[in-house]
Amino acid sequence: MNTSSSSESSDVHASDDADVAATTSLRRPMPADVDTLREMWRRNAAEWIAWARAPMHDSYWRFHRDQFLSLLPSAGALTLDIGAGEGRLSRDLARLGHRVVAIDASPTLAAAARDADHATPVVVADAANLPLRDGVADLAVAFMSLQDVDDLPAAAHEAARVLTPGGRLCVAIVHPLNSAGQFETGPDPRFVIDGAYLEQRAYVDEVRRNGLTMRFASIHRPLEQYIAAFGDAGLLIERLREPAVPDHALRSPERRQWQRLPLFLHLRMLKP
Repeated sequence: MNTSSSSESSDVHASDDADVAATTSLRRPMPADVDTLREMWRRNAAEWIAWARAPMHDSYWRFHRDQFLSLLPSAGALTLDIGAGEGRLSRDLARLGHRVVAIDASPTLAAAARDADHATPVVVADAANLPLRDGVADLAVAFMSLQDVDDLPAAAHEAARVLTPGGRLCVAIVHPLNSAGQFETGPDPRFVIDGAYLEQRAYVDEVRRNGLTMRFASIHRPLEQYIAAFGDAGLLIERLREPAVPDHALRSPERRQWQRLPLFLHLRMLKP
């Protein structure tokens, strides 16, 4: 994605739980002509809008949205959706009573979010440089966006800065195990990390499913990098979850492999 863009990676990249027969995926290095994740997500904005809005197409609709929402505190004065993409989580938060400001670095995605919900303010901005005053919000969410930012420490500091004391940041990311490796094909597949888990690296998962194609541009970071970024920003971890894919969301027996390893990592953090 880019330095502030996404619900965009709200799918699970190459490691989704969808029907195997309907899905193909390939993990590649970042293209040589792309310098930043932000640029890659701007290029892929139209693909993401089609992917995210296809009914029940990805994990957001089948289970991940509800798992994440259960982590959030009740609606308060203001909720920031950092990396809102085309705005599907912002719209759901608004329906739950949150006063939301959606933020995304892609002008195309921000325009799509505005068109879908004229009542929710949408700001075009980078997660690493939010045009908001200190302490403006009591809740910030970054749903499947921080693995797609170029500057994680700056994004963490900005999220902490715009929170009021006592405010919370709730985050969902691709689990670092998921981004480090992949399951082999075949029955009872092994999970293999091809390379070093501890090395940061950019990658693109190209996923094709049911006539749609999406290129998810992300950075694999070990868990330590995330925890260090949030800690250096002055945030305290209250809850950490590694949610499994629930039985009702499994579309084939082969997908039970994602009940052995986590797809996602959820964090709820407090600004003291």
